[in-house]
Amino acid sequence: MSADTVRTEVFDRRREQRGWYFYDWACSVYSTSVLTVFLGPYLTSVAKSAADADGYVHPLGIPVRAGSFFAYSVSLSVIAAVLVMPMVGAAADRTGRKKPLLGVTAYVGAAATTGMFFLDGDRYLLGGLLLIVANAAQSVGMMLYNSYLPQIAPPEERDAVSSRGWAFGYAAGSLVLIANLVLYLAHDSFGVSETTAVRICLATAGLWWGAFTLVPLTRLRDRASTGPKQTTAPGFRQLAATVRDMRRHPLTLAFLLAYLVYNDGIQTVISQASVYGSEELGLGQSTLIGAVLLVQVLAVAGALGMGRLARTYGAKRTILGSLVAWTVTLAAGYFLPPGAPVWFFVLASGIGLVLGGSQALSRSLFSHLVPPGKEAEYFSAYEMSDRGMSWLGPLLFGITYQLTGSYRDAIISLVAFFVIGFVLLARVPVRQAISEAGNPVPQRI
Repeated sequence: MSADTVRTEVFDRRREQRGWYFYDWACSVYSTSVLTVFLGPYLTSVAKSAADADGYVHPLGIPVRAGSFFAYSVSLSVIAAVLVMPMVGAAADRTGRKKPLLGVTAYVGAAATTGMFFLDGDRYLLGGLLLIVANAAQSVGMMLYNSYLPQIAPPEERDAVSSRGWAFGYAAGSLVLIANLVLYLAHDSFGVSETTAVRICLATAGLWWGAFTLVPLTRLRDRASTGPKQTTAPGFRQLAATVRDMRRHPLTLAFLLAYLVYNDGIQTVISQASVYGSEELGLGQSTLIGAVLLVQVLAVAGALGMGRLARTYGAKRTILGSLVAWTVTLAAGYFLPPGAPVWFFVLASGIGLVLGGSQALSRSLFSHLVPPGKEAEYFSAYEMSDRGMSWLGPLLFGITYQLTGSYRDAIISLVAFFVIGFVLLARVPVRQAISEAGNPVPQRI
């Protein structure tokens, strides 16, 4: 192969990788501004305005407490994603046409998010429907996006590429969240009401998602399928078929189990940290939103920094180190004094620095364990572990609080997920797992 050919291939690969980063840049704004900050409180207020005298709304004639409507809608979106992801993943692998599927899911999600501008008055059913569509579409889109990683990056580049993708996502989330907070906190200065400001923040996340999705759709390439021909079965049948296939690669399944456990801990910390801050530490809403923004900003540095550490120590050791850091951070959180926002920001800094890196390197390590030609199908299982199976952590958090009446005991109970995840991951022989999946083993992993 001539030097000119090599340079052309490297240029094309770099160009495709840069296009790939931009999907994280496009859709992460939905996760940050819509799902984490604005939609939950706003949809709950809309549901309460539509509630009867006893505080219930009645979607499809079913009595639902207004304060639970948002949580139930998120749960339904997860069920929808679990049903759709295996089918879409198998279809993508069978046809090799991931890009059209990514485009459809991205623009369905972006359109649903933009439509949240019309969520006002007592239109709680509209809000629930748009949330279910947008959240399920984002999960399916991220599955397809993740499945590109083994195709656009050779083994030695994968940790760095995955880390940059996460960094792009957190950077976009930080940038748009800052703009949204300016509009929300100073809405009178812009001549709009508080509710209108929230609706604008929701809709702009959808417009951002749709606009920047054009970049990956322009630069990513479809590839011919290299795996065995397969059929696509409906819903849970396809999921069962994927799991049966994964049983032929028990070490890949062992990694996925470890990831499921420690990622459950990560997702629970993310979702319950604000509850801990408000209920146990007595901190105000502005402090909690500021902490969310700080996590987003520092996660950029954390993702890139841990990507560099992986070059020296390997992805597995770096992830294990991050799990130790998560444990130390939670232990420190247990001793935080109430009414002290500075220390809560210190805790948020610790979370931000390990959050992006542990997620990015987990994705890149898993990409080595996927049999060639089954990227989307296997990443559908990975995405379900990421989004659909994180229920044990909140359950343990809730039970611990119910038994002890202490959010400090509840937050420290989550250490179990990081300890067990550490033990399970440490026992996975990743070099053997990569080899048995039929992939080349990187020099450092």
